[in-house]
Amino acid sequence: MLSTQRPAEPGPSEPRPFARVLVANRGEIAVRVIRTLRRLGIHAIAVYSDADADAPHVQLADTAVRIGPPPAAESYLDPARIVAAALETGAQAVHPGYGFLSEHAGFARSCADAGLVFIGPGEQALEVMGDKIRAKRHVEASGVPVVPGVADPELDDAQLVEAARAVGFPVLVKPSAGGGGKGMQVARDPAELAEALPAARRIARAAFGDDTLLIERFIERPRHIEVQVLADAHGHVVHLGERECSLQRRHQKVIEEAPSPLLDSATRERIGAAACRAAESVGYLGAGTVEFLVSDASPGEFFFIEMNTRLQVEHPVTELVTGIDLVEQQLRVAAGEPLAFAQDDIDLDGHAIEARLYAESPERGFLPATGDVLVWRPPHGEGVRVDAGLREGQAVTAHYDPMLGKVIAWAPTRAAALDRLDRALADTVVLGVDTNTGFLRRLLADPAVRRGDLHTGLIDGLGDAGGTDAASTATTAPVAAVAAEALVSADAPEPGAHAWQAARGWSVSGPRAVHVRLVPVAGPVTEPVDVEVRPGAAEASGTDRARDLPERPGARGASVTAIASDGIVWAHADGVTAAFRRVDRADALRARLAVLERGTAADPDHRAPMPGTVTAVLVEDGGHVTTGTPLVAVEAMKMEHRVLATLDGVVRVTVDVGDQVGRDQTLARIVPHDGTPAEPTTEHPAHEAPHQAPPNREVSTAS
Repeated sequence: MLSTQRPAEPGPSEPRPFARVLVANRGEIAVRVIRTLRRLGIHAIAVYSDADADAPHVQLADTAVRIGPPPAAESYLDPARIVAAALETGAQAVHPGYGFLSEHAGFARSCADAGLVFIGPGEQALEVMGDKIRAKRHVEASGVPVVPGVADPELDDAQLVEAARAVGFPVLVKPSAGGGGKGMQVARDPAELAEALPAARRIARAAFGDDTLLIERFIERPRHIEVQVLADAHGHVVHLGERECSLQRRHQKVIEEAPSPLLDSATRERIGAAACRAAESVGYLGAGTVEFLVSDASPGEFFFIEMNTRLQVEHPVTELVTGIDLVEQQLRVAAGEPLAFAQDDIDLDGHAIEARLYAESPERGFLPATGDVLVWRPPHGEGVRVDAGLREGQAVTAHYDPMLGKVIAWAPTRAAALDRLDRALADTVVLGVDTNTGFLRRLLADPAVRRGDLHTGLIDGLGDAGGTDAASTATTAPVAAVAAEALVSADAPEPGAHAWQAARGWSVSGPRAVHVRLVPVAGPVTEPVDVEVRPGAAEASGTDRARDLPERPGARGASVTAIASDGIVWAHADGVTAAFRRVDRADALRARLAVLERGTAADPDHRAPMPGTVTAVLVEDGGHVTTGTPLVAVEAMKMEHRVLATLDGVVRVTVDVGDQVGRDQTLARIVPHDGTPAEPTTEHPAHEAPHQAPPNREVSTAS
């Protein structure tokens, strides 16, 4: 293990709960925890894999320790490496953040055995609440209402299908271990359930080492309401109000807010009391979240889902409306201090809304994205908070969760908070990797969202509108124009070049416009764009020349551009971000001729929609397939996707289970039934245009 030391900032005058704390996590949550540690004058110790050697959390910490190679199983998920790092650096306590080992009872036990304080609940809470089946039975015995379902770990898939008939369809399949929506699927009839169970077990086994499943009644149009609780070792348990987390995409939270626009004060008091009972039933310590489903049709009725025995991703909205630093409270409770406030001391002030910023491409069905961050410019302003673990030059890989950070806004009213968050997202600039920023803005503008008429199926109900931009050409034209000017500027000759080199675009009538054809590879622009760059416009843009600084951004007023080493130009203008590849007439002609030769626009080569691992080959090599047949399943960033056949024919599979594949790598090739061999395509652009990508269907989701 390697460690680096940097001096800590001066601490506050009040006693600090610990002198040295190790943060057993990465990314934005590690940065978030370290900031509180430094504010309290606590020596912050970071851990990192080789993929994170220069990550922001490493730079921010006072000490940083290498714990292994990029795969999480060999670094962040290895309890022995974390404990060894803590002992090596003299840490007194370990903060697990969320995800990874934060709810791992064995890790908490390992910390205790090594004489380290685990900043989280005791083993009973971790073991009971970490098993959804056991948790439901436990809280039900404590008088907390639960959703009807089947929670029997002894049942196999066939028995679960039969048991689900008694529960009543539709049902929700959930892994008993883990959380955050990973592996959850909705089945509306026995046939769908029989198909969903094997996929859910695969994901649960790979992610948690436990493929036990439970089935619950799927409540149509439910509201997802969670309650933040705090408990100390002196018998005090309080709640800090609720958060509305109903805006979810395939069981993954996207937008969260506090307080909920649904609950009245009486229901808030009742659901808060139920959450406290659930925490008390397991002798809970520290910060935790009790999650409920609330009927949209009957707001006074709620059902326990699960308890997250850790800090939540969406904790900032609670901090903004209560003024309480939850990480500080975790530290003080873990050090044995009593809570410094009672339930009556907690007031909710104003409204806070959080948007999760993901490395994903809404235009490609929300597939996870990877790439190098060329530009990172977080928003600023009154009432705006950004929790992120990004830096320019950082590589976003498929090894970890695709969440890059969160943008949070507070205002006195919900309407004002929505407006403030939208402005902040418009000012958020990430170039070099696809993000969901544009989708978040479209979601916030949805009339139902503005009204507060929310439910967990709202986003999925948007269909294609959820992943594509209905903006007019006038809205997206500025970003295309900025991109074209950046490319023309990059092509401009060096100062002092010979006349026949410098006189590009010249004619007897004066300088002529340069015509640029752009093919979109990321962002809301979905069709090729022809841009006419006026003489002098590129020079006025101030864009850095690609040959001098290929990955350094340039700016034109409120616009920002960057040209990657592969020639892709990224641009942000008027709140819109997009990326383009420049093509000439010869490239366009070759593409059209290839389609004519095949007789169909369908590509015989079926490619990986994202970089990841092949988890299943679903057809026999050399077998006959029809359009829509699932061919290969690929998993990355905790998500599994199936690649489907786009034409009829004989399939030749080119990968095996366990193979690591890159985005757009060929997974299978189909020879059409007419006997004409499909010409193999050995080269393919790393960033293909969205409209050329083969269709894919996601079969399971992640946290």
